[in-house]
Amino acid sequence: MASSSRASSPIQEHAYERGPRITAIETVIPHDVMAGLVLIRLHTDAGTVDGEPVIGHGESYYLPHAVAAVLHDWMARRLLGADAMAIESHWRFLYERCASFGGMGAEMRALSAVDLALWDIAGQMLGEPVWRLLGGPVKTRIPVYNSCGGPFYGRRRLDAPDSQGWPGHGDPGRSGPLEDNWRSVNEPAELAEELLAEGITAMKLWSLDGIYQRSGGAMIRWPDLEEGLAPLVAIRERVGNRMELMLDGHGFFSVPAATRICEGLREIAPLWVEDLLRPDCVDSMAVLRQRGGIPLAVSEMLITRDAYRQVLERQAADFVMADPTWVGGISETRRIAELAQIYNVPTLMHDCTGPLTLFAGLHVAAAVPNVMWQETVRAHIRTLYPLLIDENVEITNGHAALPERPGLGTRLLPELFSEAHPGYRCTKL
Repeated sequence: MASSSRASSPIQEHAYERGPRITAIETVIPHDVMAGLVLIRLHTDAGTVDGEPVIGHGESYYLPHAVAAVLHDWMARRLLGADAMAIESHWRFLYERCASFGGMGAEMRALSAVDLALWDIAGQMLGEPVWRLLGGPVKTRIPVYNSCGGPFYGRRRLDAPDSQGWPGHGDPGRSGPLEDNWRSVNEPAELAEELLAEGITAMKLWSLDGIYQRSGGAMIRWPDLEEGLAPLVAIRERVGNRMELMLDGHGFFSVPAATRICEGLREIAPLWVEDLLRPDCVDSMAVLRQRGGIPLAVSEMLITRDAYRQVLERQAADFVMADPTWVGGISETRRIAELAQIYNVPTLMHDCTGPLTLFAGLHVAAAVPNVMWQETVRAHIRTLYPLLIDENVEITNGHAALPERPGLGTRLLPELFSEAHPGYRCTKL
């Protein structure tokens, strides 16, 4: 049920009192659009800027009810009544408190959503896009690649309400417009040609997911491997090296199986292969990088900066990827990218979830030289994101334009935050 509550004991002593105060926290879980998302708005007493109320927007993904509970039942005690411009003060306080009891799941996602919203407020107050507040631009446009998900990747289908839409777990998709996960396996060469015609010169597939679902990940037989790699071979035969190829293993395989996959990929020469192993053991990842003979990427499965540090120190990856709405928002994503830059390891921005994740990644990419690519899902951009935001990303010839609107560059649609929605909560000062 929708609920509204008041924070019992707002904490005032922590923050500077110069900036606008946070007066309310709203969340909604848009299960009718994308059930894994939680969307947030932080209201302030700053009035309006250029005719718009100063409201910060944020989001995160996975376990949205838990994230919403963390925000309303715990973080509200810190945030309500506090200076909305004290971004780093809030980040350190909330991170240190949740780290004290091992909270790196829903707590970190909640912190990420709050951090996005605070940067959004700062940009609106100062009349600048976030990338400019971060010291950018270092690029005038951001290279993007297409992850081959379809319109319902990670979403429940209206015609199949019992489907879970698990992302990253073998969703085969189906034939139809923008069904890139289905086409990447069944019409891979044609899909590659279509993307090239749009100016997109890099694409990521997960054509081994079906093999894992059928046979498991402990071992992979050569006939299964040939089947799983056939889409990449077909793309190479049709368009040659005009298309950069990436393969996502979604963490399904053992070291022997992953080694064999790398052996099969060498002639295809992918830009990287991602998460053949789960990042539970950094030493195993380093062994695979030594044996594999192809570039490896570690993904958004990493959550803490220290996890990235371990990967970098042990030379376990050629690329590191971060998701701004999982690792601690724009603030921590920038720190991770700059840490990787010390090791001369490029950073990649993740997005297979929500629109503010994409916008946050673009802001970091525009301000940190080390960010190489922004992941995009064209099916989400064209079908899902217009249901959530009032201004979409602009992609031309394989590059995203820098957001120019103050703050994050877009706003969540206000009608999503309806008290009548069963996924709505509000906590007020």
